[in-house]
Amino acid sequence: MRPETEAELAEAVAGASGPVLVRGGGTRTIGHAVGEVLETGGLSGVELYEPGALTLVVRAGTPLAEVEAALASDRQRLAFEPPDLRALLGRSGVSTIGGVVAANASGPRRVQVGACRDAMLGVRFVDGAGNVVKNGGRVMKNVTGYDLVKLMAGSHGTLGVLSEVSFKVQALPEAEATLVIDGLADAEGLSVLRKALGSPFDISGAARDGGQSLVRVEGMEGSVAYRVGQLRALIAGDLTVVEGAESAALWRRVRDVARFAGRPGAVWRLAVVPTAAAEVAAAAGGEAVWDHGGGLVWLLVPEGRAVSVRAAVAGKGHATLVRGEGGPVFPPEAAEVAALGAGLRDRFDPRGILNRGMMG
Repeated sequence: MRPETEAELAEAVAGASGPVLVRGGGTRTIGHAVGEVLETGGLSGVELYEPGALTLVVRAGTPLAEVEAALASDRQRLAFEPPDLRALLGRSGVSTIGGVVAANASGPRRVQVGACRDAMLGVRFVDGAGNVVKNGGRVMKNVTGYDLVKLMAGSHGTLGVLSEVSFKVQALPEAEATLVIDGLADAEGLSVLRKALGSPFDISGAARDGGQSLVRVEGMEGSVAYRVGQLRALIAGDLTVVEGAESAALWRRVRDVARFAGRPGAVWRLAVVPTAAAEVAAAAGGEAVWDHGGGLVWLLVPEGRAVSVRAAVAGKGHATLVRGEGGPVFPPEAAEVAALGAGLRDRFDPRGILNRGMMG
């Protein structure tokens, strides 16, 4: 099934006689969903773009590259820096903006501006009964009842099939610079990142990749130069500063977890207490790329290490299996959370047909 309009999408879902596997470009899908494939790529195109209002309304099947190109033409961007995980996951195809939202896909700038869900203003989607649902709009406002805009982000297509999304966007900065700190062990390098994030210098990225600790600042040229100077004094030690395209290339590698692309093994995404990041990674074993000052750990380990990975993160965060085999993809939920999730799925997908098994 490949509907071209929202009405056709609603008709397809309403008429489905069994499970439906919702797919945008198929570049980020994880989990074990089954069913007849419903492709959203036919729902493509920019509905409204107002650069002066920093507002974008786009159909869910629109390629991410098309969205980014439209914004770049007016020196704007999606602030949350969506990653491209095709190389990591061994996928081809074209990432869609609906897939970005369904996965709440967000990059290193999340420490400064929040995640994909925080940039969303409104959604339109078709629920599991074939009803068209609209929530939010084109400006930020208070929400009563279900905040479906936030709820749809990260729901992996289990509550509804997105047809349209509205975003607030961000102007491109004049300058970008990254402080690169070498020669530190993991615990010390992560401590430097936390120190930078605790400073008043508006850090837009704090990561550790390949033994280097990286701290990014963006903005007006004078402001970036000032903050780099202040961070030099704060961090001290052996560091260099890279700017512009060289800085951007470093953060694309972090964003896309390029270090693990094409290498054998399972890849886990751990959300942990930053002060416990080094301890958790050491206990789990394998090789790590740290983002968000250690709050996010990408871990490459041999296949079949699910028990040890989940044991290492227990009480300090949670682990999601992004690539590989080893049991459930998502972490086990507390009884109260599981009940809430089941209630939401019963409300928005009473037949249980949308991406069945995705969250299991």
